[in-house]
Amino acid sequence: MEEKDKPKLRVKFYKTSNGNEPVREWLQSLSKEIKKIVGEDIRTVQIVWPHGMPLVKHMGGKLWEIRSSIPNGIVRILFTIKNEHIVLLHSFIKKTQKTPQQELARKRLKEWED
Repeated sequence: MEEKDKPKLRVKFYKTSNGNEPVREWLQSLSKEIKKIVGEDIRTVQIVWPHGMPLVKHMGGKLWEIRSSIPNGIVRILFTIKNEHIVLLHSFIKKTQKTPQQELARKRLKEWED
C-alpha cells in the first residue's frame, strides 16, 4: 500500500448500550453492489480527510455526512471524527430534500462523547 493510500482515520461504529452497532448492521443488510459503493466512499474519507462536497457535507458542530450515490437513491452516513477515528453514528437511504435523521445522529454523538 502506498503512503498516499494509507488511511488517516480508522473506522469505529457507534455502539448502543446493549452492544448493537446499528450502522454496521444496516450496512450488512445492503446488496453487494451498494456495499461496495458505500465502502469505497467511506475509505475515501478515511484517506482524504478533511474532504468536501459532493462526498462529504458538514451538518453543523461535530456532525458530518457521507453522501453515496447509489442506483435507487442516496445513502447518507452521519459521522463524527474523534481521536483519529471516523465514528459512524447513523445511516439511511435519503428520499426527501431535508435530512431529519440528524437528531438521532446528534443524540448518538452526545452519548458517544459522554
